[in-house]
Amino acid sequence: MNKQTQIEALTQAATPFGTAEGYMPGFGNDFETEALPGALPQGMNSPQRCNYGLYGEQLSGTAFTAPSHQNERTWCYRIRPSVKHTHRFKKIDLPYWKSAPHVDPDVISLGQYRWDAVPHSDESLTWLTGMRTMTTAGDVNTQVGMASHIYLVTESMVDDYFYSADSELLVVPQQGRLRFSTELGIIDLEPQEIAVLPRGLVYRVELIEGPARGFVCENYGQKFELPGRGPIGANCMANRRDFKTPVAAFEDRDAPSTVTVKWCGQFHTTEIDHSPLDVVAWHGNYAPVKYDLKTYCPVGSILFDHPDPSIFTVLTAPSGVAGTANIDFVLFRERWMVMEDTFRPPWYHKNVMSELMGNIYGQYDAKPQGFVPGGMSLHNMMLPHGPDREAFDKASMSELKPQKLDNTMSFMFETRFPQHLTAFAAKEAPLQDDYIDCWKSIEKKFDGTPGLK
Repeated sequence: MNKQTQIEALTQAATPFGTAEGYMPGFGNDFETEALPGALPQGMNSPQRCNYGLYGEQLSGTAFTAPSHQNERTWCYRIRPSVKHTHRFKKIDLPYWKSAPHVDPDVISLGQYRWDAVPHSDESLTWLTGMRTMTTAGDVNTQVGMASHIYLVTESMVDDYFYSADSELLVVPQQGRLRFSTELGIIDLEPQEIAVLPRGLVYRVELIEGPARGFVCENYGQKFELPGRGPIGANCMANRRDFKTPVAAFEDRDAPSTVTVKWCGQFHTTEIDHSPLDVVAWHGNYAPVKYDLKTYCPVGSILFDHPDPSIFTVLTAPSGVAGTANIDFVLFRERWMVMEDTFRPPWYHKNVMSELMGNIYGQYDAKPQGFVPGGMSLHNMMLPHGPDREAFDKASMSELKPQKLDNTMSFMFETRFPQHLTAFAAKEAPLQDDYIDCWKSIEKKFDGTPGLK
């Protein structure tokens, strides 16, 4: 029996920890999983010699001395140590992927903006070449802030791998299906799901069904975590059990390959002679995860008024200021509206947070027209925004019966930093030049006399 046949036989005999479909439930859990029986050391992290001739290696997502409830790391048992996955680096240019600080002097970021869906073209695009940065905020070098992107993917990465030393990536598909083959296992992703890919994790992106389009929030700061529920208590919103982390899967394959690294906003490639996805077993709490947005359980008012949109937060990345996020990922999905004597859509407001919204499918209740699936809008810090004339008139005059908001799923990337438009967002993406006019027809109702107008 040759080596490859032995590995295949062992793989078939192995029973990895986890659910039958290849994922383990839980958010922030300490997982353990092995693709070959006995590959995972027990009772210690770094034995003198690992089974199968594997190498033990730790991937640290936080400082060694981070508080225990925040400390994240994973021990990997791999065919080659990752120092074999990089060689001499060569700097390359991915002109549409920008990092903060990025302020284009020819672009005005002050304003209210909305875009139609960025269209597909005949160009062949991978996960890397198809990334289109819309906004940047903060500073990638000091690890604060974020960037928002649209991805357009028409072909798979072949013998081509990527990792970001700058950030974790929150991926929100809108169209098509992708497979993320990572060092720690495989995630298949489709619309109405999200995935979080940790900083430093190596992966390859394959197109399962395309063309694919979606949104990416690139988080330079502290990792995404579940928001505190406060008086809501232990349940609802995003529940930990609904997050899924993949079981171990590995490749033992020799082939000329390229690894691209994003580091301090720059891109470098290195050539190697094998697949770097060679982790046979691992244990820890620093790993990729996916989540089905349909399992998000919204909470809201059941009598009058309605809470701030922060009540719909799925994930938050904290900043150094208590209660003021580096990023909040907020979901507006199907839900019941039952409030009495209340203006039910989002009210007019301006605030210290910058709000970038995207539409996954359907119609958003505050903007019945123009905010299309695949589209985005940006309302920067202290820029007023709110319902258009049609939404205001309808919500002000309608009979307030219990109403089910159906066929709607939108989200928001919200940050404490101003979001600066890229040249692509300002000049190439399908910007709706007349968006600001959606408030133009709002009329003055005040005439000095009492009564409802």
